[in-house]
Amino acid sequence: MNESKGTCLVTGVGPGTGAAIVRNFAEAGYEVAALARNEARLADLAAESTRIRAYPCDVSDAEGLMECCDRVEADLGAPRVVVHNAVGGGWGTFLDIEPELLERNFQVNVMALLHLSRRTVPAMIEAGGGAFVATGNTSAYRGKGFFAGFAPTKAAQRILMESIARDAGPKGVHAAYVAIDAVIDLEWTRERFADRPDDFFCRPADIAGEVYRIAHQPKSAWTFDSVIRPFGETW
Repeated sequence: MNESKGTCLVTGVGPGTGAAIVRNFAEAGYEVAALARNEARLADLAAESTRIRAYPCDVSDAEGLMECCDRVEADLGAPRVVVHNAVGGGWGTFLDIEPELLERNFQVNVMALLHLSRRTVPAMIEAGGGAFVATGNTSAYRGKGFFAGFAPTKAAQRILMESIARDAGPKGVHAAYVAIDAVIDLEWTRERFADRPDDFFCRPADIAGEVYRIAHQPKSAWTFDSVIRPFGETW
C-alpha cells in the first residue's frame, strides 16, 4: 500500500455524496474517518478499504462530536482535510414549518461547522497547512418560499465558512464552500424523477472529485465559492 497522505475527516457519510467523498480520498491515499449516525452503513463502507474507519456520531451533539474528533486523532492523527458534508434539511414555508425544524437544522449545518473548525483548524495551522471544506447548495444564496426551514441555515453556514476562510487562509489553511445546484443521483431521487434522463442528475463521484480538487488547490489560486451543476441545469 502506498504511503498515507494523512488523515481526512468526513461528516454526513450517507449512501451518496458522503460515501463518494470517503472513497475518493481513500483511493487517493488518505486515512479517512467516516462520520455518520447510521452505524451499519458506516460498517459496510469501512469494509471496502483498510483506509476507511467508521465513527458513528451525531454532529448535532457538540459534546459527542468533540469526543469523536478525539478518537479520530488518537487513531489516525490530526486531520489534514475536513469535509463537513452533514446536512439538516426540511421543507415548508415560514408559516408551515415548526420552529424546531429550523433550530435542528442550524445545529447540524452551522453549529457543527463551528465546533469542527475550532477543533481541527488550529492543528492545521500549526502543521503549516490543510483544507476545511463544507458542501452546500444554492439555498446558501437565495431564500425560496418553500425553503424557510433550511435556506437560512445554509446561508449562515456559507457566511461562517467565509469568516473561517478570511481568518485561516492567511495562516495557510484553505477553507472553501462547494455548493451543489442539482438533483443528486440517488436511489430515491431516481424514483422521484423517473422520467428524467441520466444527465439530469449530478453524480456523487463527480461531486467528490470537485471536493478533492478544491482541497488540493495550489496556494496561489484558491477558490472559496465553487458552485457546480449538471450542464443542463437551468440557473
